[in-house]
Amino acid sequence: MEHLFENEALTDRRPSRFLLLLYRKHWSKLLLSIVFFLLKHSPVYVIPIITANLINLAMHPEKNSTSTLWLNIIVLAFVIVQNIPTQVLHISYLSKAVRYMEAELRSTLVRKLQRLSMSAHGELMSGKLQAKVLRDVEAIEFLSRQMMLSVVPAIINVIVAVAITSSRSLLVTGFFVLTIPAALAIVSFFRNKIKASNSEFRKQIESMSGQVSEMVGMIPITRAHGLEQTEINKIDKTLTKLRHKGYKLDIVEAYFGSYAWVTFQLFQVLCLAFTIMLAYKGTIPIGDVVLYQSFFTMILGSITQLLNVYPNIAKGFESIYSVTEILLSKDTEAYQGKKKPEALKGQFTFENVSFGYPNSERHVLQQFNINVKAGESIALVGASGAGKSTVLNLVIGFSKPGEGRVLLDGVPMDELDMGAYRSSLAVVPQTTLLFSGSIRENITYGLPSVSDEKLAEIIRMTHLEDVIAQLPDGLDTMIGEHGGRLSGGQRQRIAIARALIRDPKIILLDEATSALDNESEYRVQQAMRKLTQGRTTFIVAHRLSTIRDADRIVVMKQGRCVEMGTFEELMELRGEFYQLKQLQS
Repeated sequence: MEHLFENEALTDRRPSRFLLLLYRKHWSKLLLSIVFFLLKHSPVYVIPIITANLINLAMHPEKNSTSTLWLNIIVLAFVIVQNIPTQVLHISYLSKAVRYMEAELRSTLVRKLQRLSMSAHGELMSGKLQAKVLRDVEAIEFLSRQMMLSVVPAIINVIVAVAITSSRSLLVTGFFVLTIPAALAIVSFFRNKIKASNSEFRKQIESMSGQVSEMVGMIPITRAHGLEQTEINKIDKTLTKLRHKGYKLDIVEAYFGSYAWVTFQLFQVLCLAFTIMLAYKGTIPIGDVVLYQSFFTMILGSITQLLNVYPNIAKGFESIYSVTEILLSKDTEAYQGKKKPEALKGQFTFENVSFGYPNSERHVLQQFNINVKAGESIALVGASGAGKSTVLNLVIGFSKPGEGRVLLDGVPMDELDMGAYRSSLAVVPQTTLLFSGSIRENITYGLPSVSDEKLAEIIRMTHLEDVIAQLPDGLDTMIGEHGGRLSGGQRQRIAIARALIRDPKIILLDEATSALDNESEYRVQQAMRKLTQGRTTFIVAHRLSTIRDADRIVVMKQGRCVEMGTFEELMELRGEFYQLKQLQS
C-alpha cells in the first residue's frame, strides 16, 4: 500500500494543504458523496418553491387548474421519497473516504515513528505520542466529517438559495448577500482567540497524557515507597490546569455562538419586514414572501452552521499542527545508506570517533580508536558515563559519530542499509523489553517460522524449562504487559532466548545477566559461550568476573580507551582495570 507523504509531498503545516494531501487518493469518493448529497437534500430546495406555487395557485384559482396543483404535489412527494437511497449512498461514499484516510494517517504516523532517531524518542513522552496517534487522528477524522457533513452542505445551500432567489428577484438577493460580510466579521473577531485557546488546551491534554503514562509505569515504585498521594497531587495539579484551559475555551466558544445567533436573528427579522413591504407594495407575489423567507432562513441556518462548527474546525486544525510535528520532523535516523551487507563477517573499525549529544558541549566519546576482528569478543568496562553504552549505540547505528567514522567489514556505516544490517544483530539490553504476548511470541519475535525442535533447544540452553513447566499454558502462557507476571530473572532469560534463536552474526550484551541469580547466571554464561563462538560480540558489564573469557577487555574513562588487553594482562598491568577489580573484591 502506498502511504501518505512517502515522497515528502508534505512540506509545510498549512491545514488546508494537509487535508488535500490526506484525500488525494479519494477525491472520486468525495465527489460522488457530494453528488448524492445534492440529490438527497433536494427536498429542502424544492419545498419552498412548491409552497410558494401552491399559495399563489390558491390565491388565484380561476387562473389555474387542479392538474397543476396535483403535479406540484406529485413532484414534491417524489423528491421527498428519493431521500432514502441517496442518503445511504451519500454516507457510504463519505465513510469509505474518511475511514481509508484515518487508517492511512495512523499507518503513516507509525511508520514515521519507526524512522525517528532514538534521541527524538528519548525527548518525546510515550503518552504524548499516543495522544497524537489516537486523539489527534480522531480529531482530524471528525474534522473531515464536519467539513463534508456541515461545511460543504452549508456552502452548497447558500449557493443554491442565492441562485434560486436571484432568478426571481435581484433586489432581494442583494439583501441576502449582506449577511456574508457580517459572518466574516464575527469569524475574524473570534478566530485568534479560539485558535489560541485550542492550542493551549491541546498541549495541556498531551502533557496530562504523558504524565498519566509515566504514572502508570511508576506505580510499583510509588506503591513501594508509599508515595501514592504525591502522584495523585501531581496529576491533580495538571488536571486543574486542564480544567481552567477547557473552561476558557468553552467561554470563548459560548461568546462566539451567542454573537452569531443574535446577529442572524436580527437579520431574519429585517428580511421578513423587507419582503412583506415588497409584497404590500405589489412588487412580489404574496406567496413569494414564504419562498424568500424560507431561503433566507436556509442561508442564515447555513451560515450559523458554519459559525457553530468553526470551533470544531479550529480543534481539527490544531490536531493537524500536532501530527505534523511528527510527520515533518527531520530528526530521523542518522544513517540513510542503501547498501545491503553481503556475507557479513563482523569486523568493526572505530577511526578517531568522537560523539556528543545535541545541545551539549561535553563529548561522551573522544578520539576513540579500536579495531575489532571478526568473531572477536570485546568487553567494555568503566565507570558510569565512561561511554560504554554509547559504543553499543554506535555499533547498532542508533547514534552517528560527530567526528571520525565506524566501518563494518571495511564499509563505512554511512553506506549501509540499517534494516538489512540489523537483521544480523542480536541485542540483550540491561532493561528487559517484553511485550504482552505469550512466551513463544516473545522468544520468536520477528521470525516468520521457528521449528519446535529449535525452540526446545533454545529453551534448554537458557534454562527456561522449569519456568515454562510451572505456567498453566506452557509456552503459550500470556505474560502480561512488559512481562509483569514473571520475575526479573525469568524476563531476562526470555530476552536472552530471543537473542539466541536469531542465530546472529553480531551480538551486543548490555549487562545481559544482571537480573539472574548465581546459578542461572552460570548456566546462561555457559550458553553464551556457545553462542559467541565465531561471532563478533560486544559486552558491557559491571561485574568484572563475568567477562574473564572475553578476547579483549577495553577499559574506558571519560570517553577514551585507557587500557586494553585480556583479563590476565590487565590484572598484571595493575592500572585502571586492576583498581576496578579491587573495588569489587
